[in-house]
Amino acid sequence: VIDSTRDRAIFRVAYHAGLRASEVGLLELRDYDPRTERLSVTRLKGSHSGEHHLCREESRVLHAWLKVRGKLPGILFPSNRRQGIDRTTLAKLMMKYVAMAGIPRKLCHFHILKHSCGTHLLEKGFGIEQVQDWMGHVNVQSTLVYAKITNRRRQQMAEELKDTWR
Repeated sequence: VIDSTRDRAIFRVAYHAGLRASEVGLLELRDYDPRTERLSVTRLKGSHSGEHHLCREESRVLHAWLKVRGKLPGILFPSNRRQGIDRTTLAKLMMKYVAMAGIPRKLCHFHILKHSCGTHLLEKGFGIEQVQDWMGHVNVQSTLVYAKITNRRRQQMAEELKDTWR
């Protein structure tokens, strides 16, 4: 439901990189290397900063946004005041798009993108240490929040164990 080129890029990058709202506002054009399709991410709250490798969909929406934004140095995702987009604005955008998509309001906070990233990486079979690194967590306890057992995971485990337990 996201019709804005900028907002589509913001939400894609935030989700795939597991970014906090305040980290999105720190991104600058110089942080993006189009040759390697990598984004240098400055993490906050004591997390490890580092390079984020863009997936195909992130690259596509980021390229579309950069055509609109232009190549002038500065903030990658500026607000209307040409400053880095802030948490309050991102929260309002989240509420707008969640309402448009018919998603329950209880999930209406920007940080859900970071939680979804961690949960989805674990569901795809990546190990806890890999997800910890991807998310920039210093302490693995921060990553374990996303490792809750779900019915789908239980079913998958049951299928894998079916023929091995006697």
